[in-house]
Amino acid sequence: MANNSQINLNLTQYLEVEKIGLGAFFPIMGFMNETEFKSVVNEFCLPSGDIFTLPIVLDVDEKLANEIDIGSTVELLYMGSVVAHLIPNDFYNCDRSLVAKAIFGTDDPNHPGVKHFISLKPVFVGGLVKLLKRIDTGIWHDKLTPADTKNIFRENKWRRMVGFQTRNVPHRAHEYLQKIALEFADGLFIQPLIGQRRSGDFTPEAILTGYETLINGFFPKDRVILGTLSTFMRFAGPREAIFHAIIRRNYGCTHFIVGRDHAGVGGWYGEYDAHRLANKFEGKLGITILCLSGPYFCEICDSLVTEKTCPHSGTDAVKLINGSDMRQILGDGSFPNPKLMRHEVIESLNNIKLFMDE
Repeated sequence: MANNSQINLNLTQYLEVEKIGLGAFFPIMGFMNETEFKSVVNEFCLPSGDIFTLPIVLDVDEKLANEIDIGSTVELLYMGSVVAHLIPNDFYNCDRSLVAKAIFGTDDPNHPGVKHFISLKPVFVGGLVKLLKRIDTGIWHDKLTPADTKNIFRENKWRRMVGFQTRNVPHRAHEYLQKIALEFADGLFIQPLIGQRRSGDFTPEAILTGYETLINGFFPKDRVILGTLSTFMRFAGPREAIFHAIIRRNYGCTHFIVGRDHAGVGGWYGEYDAHRLANKFEGKLGITILCLSGPYFCEICDSLVTEKTCPHSGTDAVKLINGSDMRQILGDGSFPNPKLMRHEVIESLNNIKLFMDE
């Protein structure tokens, strides 16, 4: 096959190919063409009417785009191996600033999602994808595919399965939400996102070690499945919350937790903007979104609570719990208050690299 029928993928692109091929992005069967792209950006759905909130695109340079024929079979390579075939059906571009505003609510390049989007190569290639081979990431949890988790849920005879998205070492606020879910669900699927990440984010090893410790010590192990989602954070706030819910539906979950500032970054979104968008799509996603308030520790109540159950919100008695604070505390070599993060989790992270490099 000639070189002009090959595209070399970077890690982010490869992970998109893999998720398309495994059905994690269903009903997406390939990279979006221009019609699909515009519909998702402007209407929050595909031309078919299926709700989908973020574009899935393959970017290439203009020279390569000019060498590829519509309808040809293109080999997609990653790390020297042919991992998939692409049948191109469209080549297009867009006004990056305008689209960024629609997706992220801003075109400010200081926003990490905007920065990534506007840095993409100038041409998007649409077309069906056939996955041929997966590359081993070295993390066993990543081997759980949508087909695998559906089989596990079926074998366990679970009818209600709650999905949980995270990109942090577990803290007590997340544990609180997860245990609320287990009060009514048959099973809990904790699926940390471990794809390409930013400098300063927790490493996959730290996240998974922390969760293994938490599950083994403080959860009924026969009711919790730990997996991973190897895709990149888009930091698209409310749109990404819906996108994450769609993915967990495709893994077999019936419910999905959306808490405070889901997929947010740096104060770009309101704390519960994702709840408001989720309410617009209620009954249309094939999965029920559980819009839960963000827990905190109240010294007066002496427990984990939310603004719905505690009258002391906004006072000095409130100790907020979030991933950013936990990263800063651990990064400074300090130990978080055990009421905010379990000491067993902290101790399990000894001798493990905590943070991603530049």
